[in-house]
Amino acid sequence: MKVPVYGLNGEAKGDVSLAKAFSRPVRTDVIKKAVLAEQARKRQPYGSDPLAGQRTSAKYKGRRGIRGSMMNREMARMKRITAGGYLRMRARFVPQAVKGRRAHPPKAEKNWLKKINKKERTLALVSAISGTADKELITGRGHLIDGVKHIPLVLDDRFQELKKNKEVVATLAALGLEPELGRCSETKTRAGRGKTRGRRTIRKKGPLIVISEDKGIVKAAKNIAGVDVSDIKSLEVSSLAPGTAPGRLTIWTKSAASAADKLAGG
Repeated sequence: MKVPVYGLNGEAKGDVSLAKAFSRPVRTDVIKKAVLAEQARKRQPYGSDPLAGQRTSAKYKGRRGIRGSMMNREMARMKRITAGGYLRMRARFVPQAVKGRRAHPPKAEKNWLKKINKKERTLALVSAISGTADKELITGRGHLIDGVKHIPLVLDDRFQELKKNKEVVATLAALGLEPELGRCSETKTRAGRGKTRGRRTIRKKGPLIVISEDKGIVKAAKNIAGVDVSDIKSLEVSSLAPGTAPGRLTIWTKSAASAADKLAGG
């Protein structure tokens, strides 16, 4: 399958034969498994102090007839502070007590990783690449592609050499992506508790730029809302299918589109 190659001014300047990866079936089930595995691998383990709430002299005395015995005292039988003072017989240690331990705290030793076979991940990556050439999947994700000149969108390798933000924006606008950039610039207040935890606003995922070599484009495009840049050698399924949904609007450079088959070992 041949597709046109566009220059920085938005005009076609030749064509290129796409790799076989762009015409493979889209396996949404395998893509979901691969994305969840990638997300799990990036998760940082966390947990509470194993001794939190247990650093206390409180203890339970269950024998009858001894000093400080807690039997037949009409009180809950739990560990209590037996030393003198205003804290005498105050409950500690147990989860229901003030300053007690947590019943089921998160443990740092928990393993969050999810395994996936190498061939399955390769299949998911090829399927996600094929999803970038499907107009129905792209529009289903909410991308505005009515003015886009062609799907999949392939640019000349000179696009990798851009070093200024305004040059990248001008090129994307010339390709018909101005409505898409406007969609990604809008922010929305997150629903739920995350508003007070440093993630108050959310925004849409925009175009993904896939390159073969960084000659300045990564720094030039990093501040454009919704736009991500990825090298073809380190391309991830989660970048092509955010939220496990394939069909992200993707801009390929000519050399990156030609090298897509190498990801599948072809």
